[in-house]
Formats: sequence, C-alpha cells, structure tokens
Amino acid sequence: MERGKRISYWIATLWLALGMVSTGVVQLMQMEEEVQKFNELGYPIYLMTVLGIWKTLGTIAILVPRYPVLKEWAYAGFFFAMSGAAISHLILHHSFAEIAPSLLLLTLTFVSWYLRPDNRKILPQNT
Repeated sequence: MERGKRISYWIATLWLALGMVSTGVVQLMQMEEEVQKFNELGYPIYLMTVLGIWKTLGTIAILVPRYPVLKEWAYAGFFFAMSGAAISHLILHHSFAEIAPSLLLLTLTFVSWYLRPDNRKILPQNT
C-alpha cells in the first residue's frame, strides 16, 4: 500500500473512531441534550444504549488487526446508523448544522472502508 493512501486511511479511521466512541459514550451516559434529540426524532431512549454499545464495539473491530469479516460488519453498522441519523434529521427538516455530524461520520466511514489495506479486507480465496 502506498504511503499516502496508508496515511489517509489512518487519519480517516482515527477520526471515525474518535467520533463513534465519543457519540457512543454520550449515548451510553444518556446526556440530556442527546435524550432531547432522540425524543425529537421519535426514537425510544433505550436505543441510545444499543447504539452506544454497538458504536464502541464497532470501533474496536475496525481498529484491531485481522478479523476482516467483523470489520465489514462494523463498517456496515456505522453506515446504517449514520445514514439513518442523517435521513431522520432530513425528514424532520432540521438545519444542516444538525445533519452535518451524521454526514461527516458517514463520509469518514466510507473513506476508511474504501482506503483500508488488503490485510483488513475480505479477499477472494484461491481454489
């Protein structure tokens, strides 16, 4: 893997990890502002715990070496969570400032997934 691509991968992945862990912790702590957002979006509060746990576990999965299948699931989960969040805000006609964090994490998810090195991919087996 060329050096520039590797650096870009790690920058995107570390920013993604920071974003997922920080929002996951906020959701696990059920901070008041986050509870208000969930209520406004019409989601049950228990979903905060589910998302917080999955974001934390997904972050671990994308950072540790090996386990390419687990990484694919983590990236897919991040994609669904962040696209769902962005769409939820769009449906309620929220401002771009409220949609932007989800879009940023969605973009970082895609960039990290796209630039991941071969040893973090599911590669076809030679038979």
